[in-house]
Amino acid sequence: MDITLTSLETEHSELLKAKIASQIASQGGWIPFSRYMDLALYEPGMGYYSAGAHKLGSGGDFTTAPELSPLFGAAICSTLIPILEGLQAQGLPTQILEFGAGTGKLASSILTRLQDLDFTLDCYDIVEISPDLAQRQQEHISKTIAHLHSQTQCHWLSELPKDFKGIILANEVLDAIPCDAIIYHNGFWHWHGVSFENNKLIWKTGDPVTQELLPESLIHGSFSDGYVTELHTPANAWIRQVASHLHSGLFLTFDYGFPENEYYHPQRLEGTLMAHHRHHAIQDPFHLPGLCDLTSHVEWSQIARNALAENVDDVYLTNQAAYLLDAGIGDIALEIGDPSNPEIFLPISNALQKLLSEAEMGELFKAFAFSKNLDQLLPGYVLEDLPGLRGRNRL
Repeated sequence: MDITLTSLETEHSELLKAKIASQIASQGGWIPFSRYMDLALYEPGMGYYSAGAHKLGSGGDFTTAPELSPLFGAAICSTLIPILEGLQAQGLPTQILEFGAGTGKLASSILTRLQDLDFTLDCYDIVEISPDLAQRQQEHISKTIAHLHSQTQCHWLSELPKDFKGIILANEVLDAIPCDAIIYHNGFWHWHGVSFENNKLIWKTGDPVTQELLPESLIHGSFSDGYVTELHTPANAWIRQVASHLHSGLFLTFDYGFPENEYYHPQRLEGTLMAHHRHHAIQDPFHLPGLCDLTSHVEWSQIARNALAENVDDVYLTNQAAYLLDAGIGDIALEIGDPSNPEIFLPISNALQKLLSEAEMGELFKAFAFSKNLDQLLPGYVLEDLPGLRGRNRL
């Protein structure tokens, strides 16, 4: 893979690598992978999400579903409308809060679709930790609101409000929450952390993992020596916080991952950690720190159990294709595009292919949802009555 870097990019990555090396030295020559991932992604002014790099879209490092087509956000509205109407009927503000809103395209496509459906949203708030992405979001969404002559208020928050009543969205957020790597060796799980030798970041095995931190699948499964996987303690803590802060409404997220029987399959020998740079997938998570995105797949079973521990009504998981089809994405495509006009419909068709195909995003990406006190907003409703969530629950 030949990627030509500018001198500024090289200097940036080397400075962050030196910062990480200093951190490793101060900790006795070893840090957990979660600390490395946190530094590589979020170190102020240096990490991937904190340093102003162009990340999303055709000119960035990866493309998300909202970047591919406004159909994605339009289909999501099929799920959201009943909740929003329930809020309205209760005399409550109709509000959506999105975590990590990328370039703002999901927000814009949702606002546009809601206006097409003659629904006025009171508030669309965003929690964003990347300063440059927040700026891009503000520019993009303000143009959308001006174009629509919308009265919707949009605010950028530093955290999720407590006792939130409404809808919480997150697209490809969980995969970027720092995780820990662990390795199976001589019949025990050990922390698989990071050291620094000969000017290189390298893997180094640490102490055994305390058994209470391990999911049942790893305690009772059969694994070969050297098997590597991930633990997602921060992501599970995050989902518990979201569930505890939601008073009534819906949480809906999209991300790539597997339930635990697939995630911890004996043949998944090297885990799911991956770096991304300029639309290249890179196996080495130590490649160009600060310039590469780092992700791990989501282990949905643990996420679901942690949400249920915060007294949500129910949890739901399906693949992206099943969700979008049940949400009516095909009908929406026909509504906004004329199939008899190839110039208009071919881009729509291509986007549908990428969103729905098993070979593209349709199977690997999942839709995960939970509701809380849904009956207060929609008497008689359960989570699986909502469009998009009416198919087979894979949990």
